[in-house]
Amino acid sequence: MIDLLATILQGAWSVLVASAPFMLFGFLASGFLKAFLPSGFVRKHLGENRIMSVFKAALLGVPLPLCSCSVLPTAAELKRQGAGKGAVGAFLVSTPESGVDSIAVTWALLDPLMTVIRPVAAFLTAAATGLGILATEDDEAPDTEEMPSADDTCCCDDCKAPAENGSTCSKMVEAFRYGFGELMEDIGPWFVVGVLLAGMIQGLLPADLIPETLGTGLLSMLAALAVSTPLYVCATASTPIVASLALKGLSPGAALVFLLAGPATNVTSLTVVTRILGKKASAIYLSTIIVSSLLLGLAVNMLYNTLGLDTSKWLAKAIEDEPGLFSLTSAIVLSLLLLRALAGRFLNR
Repeated sequence: MIDLLATILQGAWSVLVASAPFMLFGFLASGFLKAFLPSGFVRKHLGENRIMSVFKAALLGVPLPLCSCSVLPTAAELKRQGAGKGAVGAFLVSTPESGVDSIAVTWALLDPLMTVIRPVAAFLTAAATGLGILATEDDEAPDTEEMPSADDTCCCDDCKAPAENGSTCSKMVEAFRYGFGELMEDIGPWFVVGVLLAGMIQGLLPADLIPETLGTGLLSMLAALAVSTPLYVCATASTPIVASLALKGLSPGAALVFLLAGPATNVTSLTVVTRILGKKASAIYLSTIIVSSLLLGLAVNMLYNTLGLDTSKWLAKAIEDEPGLFSLTSAIVLSLLLLRALAGRFLNR
């Protein structure tokens, strides 16, 4: 039992060390993006109910550092201020599925190809969702008087209002405060859970269990979809889980399905999405995410097979080398910041 626990903790620590420098960069970049993005920039480009607004929403959501909880009050406010359902739906998909923080950790734990594929797939899924909703928007006109308030859309305790415009110095302070404060309190605990689950997968799951039981085709993607759809797992936290599952034989297509469907769908957020978009648009929202994830997963399987790339080497490559001083220092700093974030969440309850 002690040996098994030691194996799990060692695996979790290896994942943390491999990802720590990229996580710190991701939090910092997210903070600067949030602080220096002009006030009203997103609202300005989503305010018109046109096809172009859907593509803009899908594109704007890709780098933004908001998880599937934090994006809800933002989307509700955009809807209340006149953004079309198609644009809001696209924003609700691409924003939690991708972000500068999750892109950074994807580079660390997966591979450069998936680092590119992940945000592109998020954009395509979001655009398809928004266009599908846009096609039915005239049939279900919005009722802004019944829109939920920002407080009603919070599915956690850390929905924060956007920062006001200020001097460059104040924005620098805000960047660090948001990146290593609010954002870390938001997704840090879930990242810890993801790292621990990654260690458990490495220590408990037999090497060939996934390919032997689920294969590497559509069945494994459906299994990934069934697991990820009802659960809350943010984009950053889902990455170490997927990396460990790939080490045990999970196909790249199933990995992408988990990375797309997990952050964009969960029971709590779907309830709020229904209030924001309406029942018909929410049905399109969920079904498009499911279909798009599966189709993109099949395409990614074909691409990796054609290129002869082995996903089982994703995490192995990241942790096989002896960690250097920079990685170890980053892991210690990240651990201290995560402990601070966990304490902050606990004290704020």
